[in-house]
Amino acid sequence: MASRFSRPRLIDESDRRYRAHVEQMQLLRSNRRAIRPPRARDLFGGEAEAALRTWLAQHMALSDRRIVEYLEHRGRQAITKYRELDAVSLPDARTIHVFEIKASMKATSLRRAVHQLRDTQTILRMLFTRVQTTILLVDTGMPLTPADAVAQRADWIAKNPDRPAPDEPPPTLDAVLEHLPQVRLAPSLEALPADPDLVGLLRFSVDDIVALAGAENLHLDWDEDDEEEEGGAEQEVAERYAYTTEVTEDDEDNPLAAALRKAIEGRQQ
Repeated sequence: MASRFSRPRLIDESDRRYRAHVEQMQLLRSNRRAIRPPRARDLFGGEAEAALRTWLAQHMALSDRRIVEYLEHRGRQAITKYRELDAVSLPDARTIHVFEIKASMKATSLRRAVHQLRDTQTILRMLFTRVQTTILLVDTGMPLTPADAVAQRADWIAKNPDRPAPDEPPPTLDAVLEHLPQVRLAPSLEALPADPDLVGLLRFSVDDIVALAGAENLHLDWDEDDEEEEGGAEQEVAERYAYTTEVTEDDEDNPLAAALRKAIEGRQQ
């Protein structure tokens, strides 16, 4: 079967075609109706990403070339897309190590991160012989045990009596990892799996990020965000689509993302 992807380039933010793409996305965003400001939890995610990128740079050389331009084929169409990688190391000419940084209170977010990395790996294998992948997961409130999960669901129901309750308690990280055998939780950078068919995982707590960045530099007041979490998902998708045309499984069902994606693709044809 023909590949979904072709003609990849690994570039930095100064690339002329990428700059034109960003300007186009900014124009599209300015033409849309006003959307609510980002939540404190979302701002913390960006701050955690910056802190972990700085931490990584203390242990290895990171490259400014962390944007992938590629074509995605859909039937007879070939659409130019850009995928921003959270951190990239190029230890030699044939090897690339890609890091996906994700801050979340849901262990299921790990599945999306693995899906994104697998597509990224498929694209980059056209450029590099060896493509290693690692997830840096910032745990912002995942239940540690099944009992914690039950308590978390009960707490949510108590705070949201007028909203439909989740069918099941949220899964623990261990429960999600049981269904992701390709993911290997490691205690340190040095202990990450060498096999590129495996996805390394390093877990960080909020306290770890506070130690790296300082509490004064982080948005840590999430109480109001947690009560409005459902509405924040649409905001997150809209903001992400302002700068990229990457599609994830969750985005396919989001009407706002779908409408913006069609507008982007129409301009690219």
